[in-house]
Amino acid sequence: MDAAIEALGDAERLDHAQEVVTHAAPALQRILGQALHEGGWFSGAHQAEVQRVAGEADLQERMRAVDVLVAEQTRLGMFVGVTVGFQLAHELQRLRDQSKTAIEEP
Repeated sequence: MDAAIEALGDAERLDHAQEVVTHAAPALQRILGQALHEGGWFSGAHQAEVQRVAGEADLQERMRAVDVLVAEQTRLGMFVGVTVGFQLAHELQRLRDQSKTAIEEP
């Protein structure tokens, strides 16, 4: 895992990945939204927190609370996104293995 993460530092590899993801973005966005919804990430607790933050009377406290909420949502989106990407990588590998097996069989 560490070596793979290190390899992402190579700009060319990251550029290629960005091209692939950009092409697949609409479908990936749908899957990410579905995963967040099904996981209950934006359920009543989330709505209650949004209302609490929006209703904060003190401007400085409201701004701080919004910053925290955005940071938490960003981390959550990244976590679920990486999870989806990890599973996508497994599915792609499974399809490659199936393809390879089909070609090798007489």
